Formats: sequence, C-alpha cells, structure tokens
Amino acid sequence: MSNTDEHLDAIPTELTNDIEAAVFRRLLEHLDANKQVQNIDLMNLAAFCRNCLSKWYVAAAEEKGVSVDYEAARERVYGMPYAQWKAQYQKEASPEQLAQFQAQQQ
Repeated sequence: MSNTDEHLDAIPTELTNDIEAAVFRRLLEHLDANKQVQNIDLMNLAAFCRNCLSKWYVAAAEEKGVSVDYEAARERVYGMPYAQWKAQYQKEASPEQLAQFQAQQQ
C-alpha cells in the first residue's frame, strides 16, 4: 500500500457509502452481464442469490424508514420484472444442484 492509500477507517462515512453504492451497482451490472449464472449456482457456491439481494435491499430500506416493495426491489436487482427474467433466463435446476442445495440447508 502506498502512502497515498487511505485506510478504510479513515475514509469519511459519506464517501464510504458512495463507494459501497458503486460496488453494489457494479455487482448488479456483473450479474446482469452473466445471466447464465443461475440463482441455484449462486446459492450453492456463495449461500446467496439475486432474491437474497432483493430481500436485503428491502431490509436496508426499512432500516432507513423507507418502504420498498419486494417486487420493486427484485426488479432493481434483476434489471427487469422478475417474471420476465425467470421466463427468459431461469433454467430448471438439475437434480445434482438441488441435492447440493438441500445438503447445505441441513
């Protein structure tokens, strides 16, 4: 790390929030560019998926006193209405994927 690099705890809160918001937007862009990555894949590899992000979005809004509809949050995360995304991009989970998911739930 160079002398010009700031330690994370030295960055002002507002700037930290801006950086984290940019990271979130980048994550959504990345997921949007990689629609072939199914939610079951994300759940099996990382224990979260696009639906989890939508729920976290709703929860974070509620913490700030803002009511956000879950379907609206899903549309933000998916970049389109969930039903449309599901019809266009979601594939049937394989028996192996489902078995892995079930094993992780226990």
